[in-house]
Amino acid sequence: MLRRWHIFVLVILAVVALACDGAGEASPEPSGPKPSSRPATALPSSMAALGDSITAGFGSCLAFVACSRNSWSTGTGRAVESHYRRILDGNPKIKGRADNFAEPGAEADALAGQADRAVDAKAQYVTILIGANDACAGRVADMTAVRTFRQEVDRGLSRLKKGLPKTRVLMVSIPDLYRLWQVGRADERAVRVWAEGRICPSMLADPTSTARADEQRRRAVRDRIDAYNEQLRKSCKAYGKRCRWDGGRAHQVRFTLDLVNEVDYFHPNVEGQNELADVVYPRRFTW
Repeated sequence: MLRRWHIFVLVILAVVALACDGAGEASPEPSGPKPSSRPATALPSSMAALGDSITAGFGSCLAFVACSRNSWSTGTGRAVESHYRRILDGNPKIKGRADNFAEPGAEADALAGQADRAVDAKAQYVTILIGANDACAGRVADMTAVRTFRQEVDRGLSRLKKGLPKTRVLMVSIPDLYRLWQVGRADERAVRVWAEGRICPSMLADPTSTARADEQRRRAVRDRIDAYNEQLRKSCKAYGKRCRWDGGRAHQVRFTLDLVNEVDYFHPNVEGQNELADVVYPRRFTW
């Protein structure tokens, strides 16, 4: 009887020891909402980029043309740690399945057509950066009205939601063009290019002028971009849980002339594309 009791005690002690060992190696419960049936680390196997010349990589190569291989979103070149390349590191299935439908000069009214192409490509992840050209008009009076801008963005998102209801959408804020003017107005090279009036004239024309009218013009463009960003945020929220707003991170980038090309001193160079890619990249694809 005593021997049986000793055996019973040893069994209990062994069970307790195993439980303690397991507890020491266990990871803490993650904070936040409980994971869905889809793995929290699930990465998309295809993607598409929508937008304008920034996402098209315009001016980021030696030639002053669109250069999608350096795009912050779908870039395939070794020089840029794009979203595509980051995803590829964790999901080889996306290889060769990243489409860039962004067009230089595109305004918000082009978004619906680009969205149709993303639907046809069956993209599982879509990035959107649009609006700079709506503000970069020849005159302040020619900037896209805020209400019209919102309608065009909603139209594009509606095409995506109808055609790709399970696709994850990343809505990126418009960079701070007023900040760009502030850092470039004292640079002779940038001023020489901007003074020609071909690069975002609503903001950058007469870049060294301190006349009241010019200061009012620049502030009007700054305020319009702020209004566009607010509508992008609201449009994404109205879209539902499959759309993620970047939290204004792209707009908060403190751009310097080192992050733009030396031809127009406006479009991001490779370093600028990398900066954009990094600040808006979803660290976890959980939405």
